[in-house]
Amino acid sequence: MKAVGVTEFGGPEALQVVEIPDPHAGPGEIRLRVRAASVNPADVLVRTGAGGGTMGGPTPPHVPGMDAAGVVDEVGDGAPHRLRVGDRAMAVVLPSEGRGAYAEYVVVPAESVAAAPAGAGFAAAATLPMNGLTAWMALNMLDLQRGQTLLVTGAAGAVGGYAVQLARHEGIRVVADAASADEALVRELGADVVVPRGDDAAADALDAVPGGVDGVVDAALYGQAIVPAVRDGGGVALLRHTVDTVPERGIALHQVAVSRVARDSDALDHLRELAERGVLTLRVAQTFRPEQASEAHRLLAAGGIRGRLVIEF
Repeated sequence: MKAVGVTEFGGPEALQVVEIPDPHAGPGEIRLRVRAASVNPADVLVRTGAGGGTMGGPTPPHVPGMDAAGVVDEVGDGAPHRLRVGDRAMAVVLPSEGRGAYAEYVVVPAESVAAAPAGAGFAAAATLPMNGLTAWMALNMLDLQRGQTLLVTGAAGAVGGYAVQLARHEGIRVVADAASADEALVRELGADVVVPRGDDAAADALDAVPGGVDGVVDAALYGQAIVPAVRDGGGVALLRHTVDTVPERGIALHQVAVSRVARDSDALDHLRELAERGVLTLRVAQTFRPEQASEAHRLLAAGGIRGRLVIEF
């Protein structure tokens, strides 16, 4: 089958189209005929080898990709009968457990698969699994209640945008950190207040919410710099390990690791339902052929992408 991977770790130019053996669904597994795989910052760890030399497969070529959408192609023995061959589906793929989603076929545990949102194309569906689960997990860890206030940094990005919409759906007041060019976008997503992105984000959030916000989803990876925006006893959901010092004032740090919920098919199906109801907006910035994967990674590195870049197979 055709895949996109690296035989030697490196920059975007290291990505190439390769031929690898077709995988097959084993017990409790589902194989997808992949039609679209979104491009995420985590994919860079596979491409460069920074995530560990075996990520994306134990031997070269190493294949990135954590999000896939396509058609159920094989169902292994003992797999739950929620989906059948021929159904449109989306899946979370963990390159740490094998090759990633940049491939014509991918095999994953049945619990990592859910139906694709009705009415959404494959490219749009591929933007939801990993990014949606990341935002969902962050909010669950913060455990905010209706009427409390959440600061979402990087609110115009994929994870940030989902966090804004999920929070608003739960009746949580949202302060969004965003560039001026993205203010209209994040307000459309549901932000109540927008503060300028940059070094003064914490101070600006405190000006908007005297006493501090109840929690932060730190999609912009400010780390320690955003902690002053949080009230005493509040919390910060970290998408990466960006805070080395335990905060004072009883502030809790929550490390978000989507691998811990990658087999939560109920959560993934809940996100599917929210997308179908229009609560979540599936945003595709641009699509690419497999031969253009290097260009997708260059654009990702340049930043400023609103929505997800998607490779179509």
